[in-house]
Amino acid sequence: MYKHILLAADGSENAIRAAKEAIKIATCFDGMIEVVYVADFEKSKSDVLHSSSSEALELQRRKKIAPVEQLLREANVTYKVKVLRGTPGPEIVRYANEQQVELVVIGSRGLNGLQEMVLGSVSHKVMKRVNCPALIVK
Repeated sequence: MYKHILLAADGSENAIRAAKEAIKIATCFDGMIEVVYVADFEKSKSDVLHSSSSEALELQRRKKIAPVEQLLREANVTYKVKVLRGTPGPEIVRYANEQQVELVVIGSRGLNGLQEMVLGSVSHKVMKRVNCPALIVK
């Protein structure tokens, strides 16, 4: 049923929890997990200025999702990693829709009602705009 699962990861504890749920689902359906990390344009400017090379920058980004990769390896789940650049919500939606994934799994930062109303949330934006089911993990 869910053979192609997109896991949005940013290195947070919420992403770890989301990875654990994605692993459960992938294991049940013998699915593949595509881990997507989005290098945010605003944060990328600072990262580029403080990085010694593009290779070092890429390594720094991969380190953020290393705990997620470790969980996937330990669970013996088929996975691949894709680093995207842009604004997280729209980039995750664009990629998920283009790749025709069957399920998106994303962690929620747990903003309160006022914060979410003012700031919005990546998970909420993704859930509203992807063309497939989405699982938000708290």
